[in-house]
Amino acid sequence: MKDVIVIKNIPNFITGIRIFLSVTLLFIQPATALFIIIYIISWFSDMLDGYIARKTKTTSEFGATLDSVADFLLITVLLIILIPLINLPLRIIIWISCIAVIRFLSLFIGFNKYHTLAFLHTYANKVTGFALFSIPLLYNVIDIITIANIVCFFASFSAIEELIINIKSKELNRDVKCIFDI
Repeated sequence: MKDVIVIKNIPNFITGIRIFLSVTLLFIQPATALFIIIYIISWFSDMLDGYIARKTKTTSEFGATLDSVADFLLITVLLIILIPLINLPLRIIIWISCIAVIRFLSLFIGFNKYHTLAFLHTYANKVTGFALFSIPLLYNVIDIITIANIVCFFASFSAIEELIINIKSKELNRDVKCIFDI
């Protein structure tokens, strides 16, 4: 019995590490080797926790919510760190703000409808997560405006899709793959 409890907690422990590392990034100089290493470990843990939970058949509502909160925290920390460092045009900042409003509206609707945080694990959200993950790694390779446009495009699509899914769904399914699955 004790082994089952330990295995069940491993994915949540990994998610907890991502939360801790996300906050740690706020105190490390951006674009340094230490920052990049912690950042990569944080994103790698996002893939690992879900994989382990599915393989060990230990997925849970709590784990899915914790994973989504950790993702949201990491993305928020990334925005807090990067926006002041890069000279984004006002239109990109407004675009990011609009995406955030759509995301919060989706969360508000989902919370009122399902009485829990309704973060969804759609394909579009996964693509957006990968695009966001790539920003610090591509920052010195590709023009930041190009990167910002690409990321905002994917983030807009995924935010709108999640909002529509939360509006139209009769019950919460965090693992819905796309809008056509509702």
